[in-house]
Order: sequence, then structure tokens, then C-alpha cells
Amino acid sequence: MFEFRIDATSGPARAGTLTLPHGQVETPCFMPVGTQGTVRALSPADLRSIGALVVLANTYHLHVRPGEDVVAKLGGLHRFMAWERPLLTDSGGFQVFSLEGFRRVSDDGVEFQSHVDGSRRFLTPERAIEIAAKGSAAPGPGGAPIKQPIEVREVMGAPGSEL
Repeated sequence: MFEFRIDATSGPARAGTLTLPHGQVETPCFMPVGTQGTVRALSPADLRSIGALVVLANTYHLHVRPGEDVVAKLGGLHRFMAWERPLLTDSGGFQVFSLEGFRRVSDDGVEFQSHVDGSRRFLTPERAIEIAAKGSAAPGPGGAPIKQPIEVREVMGAPGSEL
């Protein structure tokens, strides 16, 4: 069950409701970041008590540690995080920016050198979605609740070869 309904508009801004298998998310919303499957210093109960409707988990970091196979063996990302509400798994695209010294961008994807063990990892949009889906227990094609394929962000002052 996936649906997006626009509830109100004001100029180019809009408010809406996103209906997903694990619940509804009113947009726009605050989305806590659980980089490696946990929001630092907050338990799932804490997140619920502050009204968090959705949590973001980072595909790159989950891939590097603990690994999508571990997450899948433990019952998927919802169970791993003890979070029954909606999740968004991003692509790891932010790491294209934040790990600039540890990555190489090509037309095919991004090669990262792991900040944990130095191993090389290659992410494409398809691989990022595959990693997110493997660790997901959500229903539907690809399994992931909300998936964001990898992107390269424009950064002010970036050389033209990087854009």
C-alpha cells in the first residue's frame, strides 16, 4: 500500500500524507537519521515519544558495517532497528560528498574506499537499491520501504569535472 496525497498547497510548497506499509507520514516532516541502523543516543521509544514518523538509514554505512547480509539474517532493517514505523534507506550519495578523499566517481557509479577497513566498494544506483532491498523486510518489489538511488550532489565551488 503506497499512496501520496496532497493535503494543502501554498505557492510552490505542499503538505501531504504518504501512506506506506508500516504507517503514514505527514510531509514535510523531521526525519531522524539512523546512519548505521540506530539514531545515536535515542531509543525507538524515545523516537516515538518525540513524534518521529519515519527514520532514515544510510545504505553505504549499513553496507560497510554491519553489512546487508547481517541485517537480512537478523530479520530485516525494521527488526534490526526495533522500529515498526516507516523507513527511508538513502543511497549513500551523501558519502560521495562527505568521503571525497575516499572515493572515485565515474559514469558507472562511485568507488569508495571503506573508512572502516580500507576495502574497495563500488556503488551504482542499482547496487544501492539492491543493498537496501536485501536488508528490508518490507513487502513489494525490491522490498525496501522508500528507496533513493545514488546521486552526485552539486557542491558550490566543485570543479566542473566533479559535476
